[in-house]
Amino acid sequence: MGILNLSKLLADIAPNAIKENEIKNYFGRKIAVDASMCLYQFLIAVRSEGAQLTSVDGETTSHLMGTFYRTIRLIENGIKPVYVFDGKPPEMKSGELGKRAQKREEAQKALDKATEAGNEADIEKFSRRLVKVTSHHASEAKQLLSLMGIPFIEAPCEAEAQCAALVKSGKVYATATEDMDALTFGSTVLLRHLTVSEARKLPIQEYHLDRVLDETGLSQKQFIDLCILMGCDYVDSIRGIGPKKAIDLIKQHKSIEQILESLDHKKYPPPENWNYEGARQLFEEPDVMNTDIIDLKWTDPDEDGLVKFLCGDKQFNEERVRNGAKKLIKARGTTTQGRLDGFFKVLSTTPKRKAPEKKETPNKRGKASTGGKGRGRPK
Repeated sequence: MGILNLSKLLADIAPNAIKENEIKNYFGRKIAVDASMCLYQFLIAVRSEGAQLTSVDGETTSHLMGTFYRTIRLIENGIKPVYVFDGKPPEMKSGELGKRAQKREEAQKALDKATEAGNEADIEKFSRRLVKVTSHHASEAKQLLSLMGIPFIEAPCEAEAQCAALVKSGKVYATATEDMDALTFGSTVLLRHLTVSEARKLPIQEYHLDRVLDETGLSQKQFIDLCILMGCDYVDSIRGIGPKKAIDLIKQHKSIEQILESLDHKKYPPPENWNYEGARQLFEEPDVMNTDIIDLKWTDPDEDGLVKFLCGDKQFNEERVRNGAKKLIKARGTTTQGRLDGFFKVLSTTPKRKAPEKKETPNKRGKASTGGKGRGRPK
């Protein structure tokens, strides 16, 4: 889920913190990609006649198809992706995971009814709601990335937190995910729609955390409290407090503690045993791998290994797989060039206005005086 309605709120109160961009403008950038989010998108979107792609044994291959071709597209645009996989979820996330499981049970019941009634539209709709990224999907994706020469990291806990740590340490430029809590974890730049932008004709949305804080007037700690109030994966939110009310309360009272002291608990009852302090700590001090020991390396793909893994039972076309491998090799030669702004400081190209020449005019005593100082364009 991430943070409920945060993207809509920021569009209203911090529009200058968001800009739309094209994939080509990230040439030479290293970007941490939320792998689980990508696999989920691929399982939803990569389909044939409404159904997921499968091998001859009936095993799903949509996640492999999406990972292979979308990653090639990133590389061809000069992007150097590093995929970050989720580790063990924090204990505080068990409530959210339980809600998701319940929703899948409801979707399964609805799917059974739709199947019995022969309602094709509902069958497809509820089938998509049952999609879940499994450890098997993740394991196969890791194997594929290794053969493609693309680095990946297994986070000890939340992938978004590990991505944010990579960004803050300067290892990568941005976090690519649909979950807005990457900002809550402190990622200075967040990219949404990166892996689906061209397929779904969506512009890439680029969020800058420093501008979010500047436009809202919040500190990072206050921003975290805002996100907890709006609704996160770790604790329930206060019933009746929506995004607008939440930002107003944080700006006025500065912290959840102060809000609770002034809040009408009959009108806005906090959840029972509300552990907002624990949620705050998870955002401020997440369980992440030390980025100092992370060495990111992109290598040439193993063409024959890719053919062996993807073709045959998984039914990928061998010619297309080999062409994909060749594209990776060709693109690697261009991405090593890097970005110019990584080597040079970009200066303004606006020419300075030439100061007017000083004219001497006689004063009453016959001495020369200046007619005034010329002013150039302010720097």
